[in-house]
Amino acid sequence: MIAKKVFIKDFNGNNNPKYLKIVNAFKESININALSFGDSIPSINEFSKDYGVSRDTVFKAYTLLKKQGYIKATPNKGYYIAESRKKILLLISTFKAYKEVFYHSFMSYMPDDVIVDLQFHHYNIKNFKAMLNQEKGKYYKYVVMGFDHPEVAESLSKIAEEKLLLIDWKANLCDSGNYVFQDFGKGFYTVLKNASHLFAKYDHLNFVYPEYTHHPFESVENFKTFCEDHKFKYTICTDSNELLVKKGTAYICVNDRILHELLRQANAFKYEIGKDVGILSYNDTPLKAYTFKGISVVSVDFKEFGAKVADFIISNQKSQTYLTTKLILRDSL
Repeated sequence: MIAKKVFIKDFNGNNNPKYLKIVNAFKESININALSFGDSIPSINEFSKDYGVSRDTVFKAYTLLKKQGYIKATPNKGYYIAESRKKILLLISTFKAYKEVFYHSFMSYMPDDVIVDLQFHHYNIKNFKAMLNQEKGKYYKYVVMGFDHPEVAESLSKIAEEKLLLIDWKANLCDSGNYVFQDFGKGFYTVLKNASHLFAKYDHLNFVYPEYTHHPFESVENFKTFCEDHKFKYTICTDSNELLVKKGTAYICVNDRILHELLRQANAFKYEIGKDVGILSYNDTPLKAYTFKGISVVSVDFKEFGAKVADFIISNQKSQTYLTTKLILRDSL
């Protein structure tokens, strides 16, 4: 059987990695019926040669396409387009370590008759609107991570309520439909309150909220309220260039770039983490349990997050859930 060509516009057209461009090219080829069920497609080596991309890049793309149910591989037949199934749009902001935990948990619950189309909007409203409209009405369900922009709600309003699940952050959106949200307000305040006996070791608290973060600002507002309620001296650092680690200060950070900088400066000044300076990070990842004897975190359970979102797809029932925000204490505080 002769392998069919995949429709590729331009490998240099956007900021997505090349393997995702290959994945999206296959999906587009299927959508315009250039590829259909049972069609043979090039082997990894053939694709690499024909399109001038590395074998590793093609392998990564094919692996993701197989996992999402778009293609299959059979001995003596090679790769071919899989049978059409229910398609889910999973539209999230970016792909970070904690979101990878969520994604793998979510995918582990997906039945064989479901194809998940993973897309990233990168907090760009044009990307967001284009991805929602790309196959308007053709998705079985839409799982969407919104963000704070006036046009987001309007775009989402065009999707039938029973098909749409909002995840992660309310972001000034209506919560009368389906959602699985984190609690960046009262939940965060409660975590800070539970850690107050540890904050008492330090003279000052500093919430580092860098200029490039998209973390919900309500966390900053609840931090201020907590410090004022419990008589802690505090600072909010909104310029990463002005961050200077000082002895006797506990730092709350919502970004792993800032976490790295805090650890770097503490090491340079020979400050002992958990004694001279404290660190409380947001969003647990596997590495944080082992970095500098362990980084204390504010986090939801991202495996549970994935399971709750998957349940909306599988059960076809209404979902209105706020995930529990937890304090995981390690040696950094």
